[in-house]
Amino acid sequence: MRKPGLRGRLAADTELGAGNMLARVLAHGADPDGPGLTFDTAVDGHPAQAPLTLGQLDERVAARAAWLHEQGVRPRDPVAVWATAAADMVLSFLALARLGAIPALMNGKLRPEIAAEYIRRLRGVGVLADDAHTALLAGHELGVPVLGTPARAGTGDPAAAPPHYRHHPDDPIVITHTSGTTGVPKAVLHSHASLFAATRHLLSMPQAQGTSRILNALPAPHTATVLMVNQALGNRAEMFLLSEQGGERVLDAIQRWRPDGVFGFSVTWAELARFDLSAYDLDSVRLWFNTGDCSHEPHIRRLVAVGWHDTVTRDGVARVPGSLFIDGLGSSEMGHSMFHITHRADTDRYGRCIGRPYQFTKVAVLDADGEPVPVGEVGFLGVDSPSLFRGYWNDSATTYRFRQRGWYLTGDLVRADAEGRYYHLDRAVDSVDAGDGRRFFTALAEERILATCPDVTDCTVVIVAEGGRVVTDVLLELAAGADEAEDRTERVRAALGADVGATLRRVVPVRSDDIPVTVTGKVRKVALRERYLTEAAS
Repeated sequence: MRKPGLRGRLAADTELGAGNMLARVLAHGADPDGPGLTFDTAVDGHPAQAPLTLGQLDERVAARAAWLHEQGVRPRDPVAVWATAAADMVLSFLALARLGAIPALMNGKLRPEIAAEYIRRLRGVGVLADDAHTALLAGHELGVPVLGTPARAGTGDPAAAPPHYRHHPDDPIVITHTSGTTGVPKAVLHSHASLFAATRHLLSMPQAQGTSRILNALPAPHTATVLMVNQALGNRAEMFLLSEQGGERVLDAIQRWRPDGVFGFSVTWAELARFDLSAYDLDSVRLWFNTGDCSHEPHIRRLVAVGWHDTVTRDGVARVPGSLFIDGLGSSEMGHSMFHITHRADTDRYGRCIGRPYQFTKVAVLDADGEPVPVGEVGFLGVDSPSLFRGYWNDSATTYRFRQRGWYLTGDLVRADAEGRYYHLDRAVDSVDAGDGRRFFTALAEERILATCPDVTDCTVVIVAEGGRVVTDVLLELAAGADEAEDRTERVRAALGADVGATLRRVVPVRSDDIPVTVTGKVRKVALRERYLTEAAS
């Protein structure tokens, strides 16, 4: 009988989960001189952009675990981590997980008053913060001490680290947070088993192309990065983690580091669409992987036009020009994208199609009472998966508000077709009930505008209902060299279609800096609606 390889042994390892991948990979005989992780900042004197081997990574994690243990951190102690560098986030997560503690990873772009309130609500035992964020917390009541900086934690003695905590599948493993579109973000709790469910499934499948040398352009404090770190370690892949995900930064990293796969959010692909990609050397890329919000067709088409991928022919495997783009829909709460669809240069299934569900999840399209709607009708997305979060930390009321009849309600409006594919129309809070059984969708409207207006690189649609009247404002981000003075109203109206087009009030060219966004780059449409309602009232 053929002996299973490392990936197969990991997939079958019942002790393995999101909190001990590094230790278990080594325990299964992985070469300590093999790939660990690469960061864009220096780590304990190790130069930026120089790979850490698996053994060096384990040593750096042990050093931090020893230091944190000396500060009194114990199993199941929540510890907030607020920093900018990807190295600070990832190494702190790995070290706290080694102790059995609960890292609460915080986006470095949070406003100080929001960060302080978030830390208070955690009711943890301490905070790790880099120098810049320690200064931002000064004067705020946190309820817990600042333990020190992640860099100082690296001064611990690796030999003094306690034995690796033995996780139970239900043990809490990490707290990440939502984008915070309406204020203080929700604290999302995952367990040792839940945040590993998707990874275990993927390890049991053949390794996908474009996952051997990965550029991680996902925000470092996000659930998605924790997932990707574990997947890279399990696949024995090389991974370079960026601390900042702007378009120019990502393009520069691709040219220098030559990844075969780039993983990110849709906001990054929208930024890349503003550049002339033919001016960059992107030939190494075989795969773009998107999670979070699904991506827009024009952004995807620009990316799949570069790079290359392998395809199977009658004569064997052939190298084909043009890369692959895997799209889907995910969130911190889902624990992994719930859907997947692969685009190539010659595919044409768009219109916000998010594809089919992964094998490890069940999905449903539901009405307001939680009952399934007929195929083709729009409803609320409900999901059920072992990868789902365990709840919102210290907030059971909100946890159960999003549960109905065994489903987790994601807040998305979708429809399914007869072939089992799903289409994302909008976030429920961004859509508008226009009466007479009609509902208008901002995300779908944006998709239509981008698909028909080639001189627009991105757009934001705001639909407001007030006093029985619906009005629509469209904010356009124009391509370089496009005429800002041109009146695009009728082009936009035609793209919107008759119903939404009849509500069009104005079309305004804007700069990207004019659009309020969350810490992960999502447009804060709630804030835009409030702005326009205030303007209308005045």
